[in-house]
Amino acid sequence: MHLARGIAARGSEFLLFALTPPRITVSSERAQQIADVTRQRLAGLNLDGLVLYDIDDESDRNPQERPFPFLPTMDPATFRAQHLQDWATPVVVYRAVGKYEEDDLRTWLEAQDADKALTVFVGASSQQRKSLTSLVRAQELWAQTRPDLQLGGVAIPERHTRRGVEHLRLIAKQEAGCSFFVTQVVYDVNAAKNLVSDYRYECAARNLPPVPIVFTFSVCGSLKTLEFLGWLGVDVPRWIQNDLRHADDTLEESYEHSLRAARELIRYCRHMGVPFGVNVESVSIRLAEIEASVRLAEALELELIR
Repeated sequence: MHLARGIAARGSEFLLFALTPPRITVSSERAQQIADVTRQRLAGLNLDGLVLYDIDDESDRNPQERPFPFLPTMDPATFRAQHLQDWATPVVVYRAVGKYEEDDLRTWLEAQDADKALTVFVGASSQQRKSLTSLVRAQELWAQTRPDLQLGGVAIPERHTRRGVEHLRLIAKQEAGCSFFVTQVVYDVNAAKNLVSDYRYECAARNLPPVPIVFTFSVCGSLKTLEFLGWLGVDVPRWIQNDLRHADDTLEESYEHSLRAARELIRYCRHMGVPFGVNVESVSIRLAEIEASVRLAEALELELIR
């Protein structure tokens, strides 16, 4: 199924793979090498699309010391345009809209091929963050310039656990033009299922067809990475933390947890009649974690009906 057209039709069971662009300090030659290696590494996967994250400093959201230093990366749109021009599937390009002037965002939107690109708008990490363009204004620009370009939003199951209204936020974004959602990394399956359930029944109450929710999974290869997940606001249940901390092989234990979590959410979304996709995230620079992410995508490809 073609990703953009499938999402427009509220289709289901997509497989995506997510990356961060290279660091902004790398040379053009090195960025191309990274792109070429990525292309080779993912060649064996039957992906419906590639996701490129737009990394932003979130230190204003969390005052605690960041476990890993913030290292700015290339603009994902630039990385795609200059180094992944011949990528075979559609690319979902994240836009941390607060980093961009309105004119820059409008120019980028106008230049996109709706068959080859989709986008996810991400708002400011906190209310204190000064934004060049607000999420609401970015959605207005999209509606004015490129409503044919499939627009996605971020879904955060943990926020639903804390506040109980994430499903209403999703519906508000859907009414503003979002045709799909992508979660942050899922470790708490119950939180994700609660969000799916509340969203499904609220849609039914409003006679509103649900749009696809793409659930993100990733491996965790070290205890420092586990600490970083907590800093980012990802809820890793205590029992999973214990399993990872005491495992002989943290990476393999994490792989098995992610695989089981994805299978459970796949079954639940089918049961609820909510269209869904799976996104495997690979943001580590450690080869073992990258290879485990590819292996996870290979395993989840077999779980989907496509």
